[in-house]
Amino acid sequence: MNLFHQYVNVDGTLNDTLVRDREILYTGTNGRHVERFYVSSSESYIFKPLTNDDQKGHERWVYEQVLPALPPIYPQLLAWSDADADDGGEWMVFEDLGPLHHVHADKTLLEAVGLVARWHALPLDYFVGMPLRGPKPLIQEMVSELYTRKPDVLKLCSSLGLSKQQMQRMYVQLEHVSFSHQLVLSHGDLHPGNYALSGERLKVLDWEHAHLNTPLWDVYHLIDMSHPLFPRHMTSELRIRMLDSYLEQLELLGIKVDRTAFVQEYGMFAVVFSLWMLLLITSDLQRIETELHRNSNKWSKEQLESQLDETLACLNQCTAMMDWGQVQPCKQWL
Repeated sequence: MNLFHQYVNVDGTLNDTLVRDREILYTGTNGRHVERFYVSSSESYIFKPLTNDDQKGHERWVYEQVLPALPPIYPQLLAWSDADADDGGEWMVFEDLGPLHHVHADKTLLEAVGLVARWHALPLDYFVGMPLRGPKPLIQEMVSELYTRKPDVLKLCSSLGLSKQQMQRMYVQLEHVSFSHQLVLSHGDLHPGNYALSGERLKVLDWEHAHLNTPLWDVYHLIDMSHPLFPRHMTSELRIRMLDSYLEQLELLGIKVDRTAFVQEYGMFAVVFSLWMLLLITSDLQRIETELHRNSNKWSKEQLESQLDETLACLNQCTAMMDWGQVQPCKQWL
């Protein structure tokens, strides 16, 4: 038995007779807590039970089968529950990286996009058995939802100051949009809270949603995905620098992608994803206005309004990146 098993009860909870102190870091969708726990005044680890019931066994599998192909940019997995643990008892123990600094300065973002290119360049032969989707809808499903909910989208965009002409042109584009079918290893949830500096080293956290997806999935999440807890300011100049840095790193790894087609396709991808996010954020804001949900909503009204403003800025900037004619998807990587 791994020595860390003594700190976890058979029901998958921390053993308070041996754990000196504990600190909740965040709460998963199933209500279980990821915690830092101390076994002495100077020795601490991260306890992560199953936080999303649909992801049973997946993150451990990713650690065993996928992450060894990458440099050590992730927290080390030290112990885990038995394979036959039921849904309530699955857990993992990770090294404690110490204070994490979610820095979104240019230097950090450019380093991060270079790492994304490195795992995107890995051959798919490494990842037999990886799922083909994460917890969010695929981009093609987002397109369908935006089209079927066109009246809601137009009403929302009008309230946010987007012109009717701009929206009409976008919907003409949606009728013909086609995204590349190229698949790569995707982190799956690379929002601003899932990468951070540990000392001077950049670490990428929470690989539980890793799957195969279009390269644009990770690139959008890194560059333009907003989060209520981690606000940031993206500019058109920095976005282009990051896209160019990503393509340059791919080329160094032997993969050449047509820049013009990639940038145009990214612009359309970001427009679709940002519109879908605006619908989601607005729905959360509407729920928080009701007495029923006011005290139970995960994010505050102020946090959601800040997230909405950030997403709207992305939408406005990314519409300028694409040609309003037919956007050609990137061809298969060379």
